[in-house]
Amino acid sequence: MRSVVKTAALLCVFLAVAGISAYFTLRFIIKSEDTVIVPELVGRDVVYALDILTDLGLNIKVSGFEYRSDVPKNHVAYQHPGPGSEVKKDRDVRIVVSKGPKSLVVPNLVGMDIRQARIIMDENGLSRGIVSRTFSDRAAEDEIVGHTPPSGTVVSRGDSMDLLVSLGSRPVTYQMPYLHGLALEDAILILEKVHLGLGQIKSVQRNDLPMDVVVEQSPLAGYQVAAGTLVNLTMNRAKGAVLGRGLSLFHHRTHQGFLKKHIRFRVNAFGMIYDLYDVFVPPGEAIWLLALEEPEATVFLYENGELVLSHSLSNRSREDIMRDLAMDWD
Repeated sequence: MRSVVKTAALLCVFLAVAGISAYFTLRFIIKSEDTVIVPELVGRDVVYALDILTDLGLNIKVSGFEYRSDVPKNHVAYQHPGPGSEVKKDRDVRIVVSKGPKSLVVPNLVGMDIRQARIIMDENGLSRGIVSRTFSDRAAEDEIVGHTPPSGTVVSRGDSMDLLVSLGSRPVTYQMPYLHGLALEDAILILEKVHLGLGQIKSVQRNDLPMDVVVEQSPLAGYQVAAGTLVNLTMNRAKGAVLGRGLSLFHHRTHQGFLKKHIRFRVNAFGMIYDLYDVFVPPGEAIWLLALEEPEATVFLYENGELVLSHSLSNRSREDIMRDLAMDWD
């Protein structure tokens, strides 16, 4: 009887030990699957920290940024929980990212395009100050000519930088000629000689001045103007021009030769300049063109870039047309 009781007692002890062992073993396995050890992140690059925490099943949360002279920019300056801590998966690990040292040496931006210079300023935490522009024969347009503070200066991040940017080479300028009292054809020839363009042509009636001459100009005579500037003229024209009088006929015969001639028929009307005819024609060919008569319109005919005819559509008479016809038949 005693042996049976002893055997039963030993069996109970064995089962109890086995159960306890199985319980702790199972708990350890489950715990090891649900928890991980937080690695050391301080001093590591943020991208590296993100990769390693993702592999461990942990989330990364940026709590803030701070200037740290002992930790490079964009590296982890602080973490919580600390390294070696045991946490469950899918938990957050909060970090503080270093902005680098508070002070830095101003980089050299001279010679850079302004867009590239601004990118470098943003990367170094430098704010944008005043941007001034000037002409420069040595720097291309939008190139940095100088900046303040100059390169090599020690400043704090967040300080502003003033930039001096190039406008490129100074444009060629001419002195605006005096055109008052000139016929339109003579005024155009003078403008072309000084590389100026013809802008709008307006009309007024002044009985104290000759007809069909320039009475006003803009810009005024004597001003410095850049090449290609459009010059607006006001002509003194006869009374009685009526909008929509009809059609005017223009004739031109190209010069003789072996090569085709570039013919361009240009109209200046309603404040706009546009080409009605722009082609290459054989030498010696007769060209007939029709244009609507308008009191504020002027036509110009160019052959190989040279002005050969200019006339106001408001005062072209029937005699002018008949004379052109007679010249062609001759």
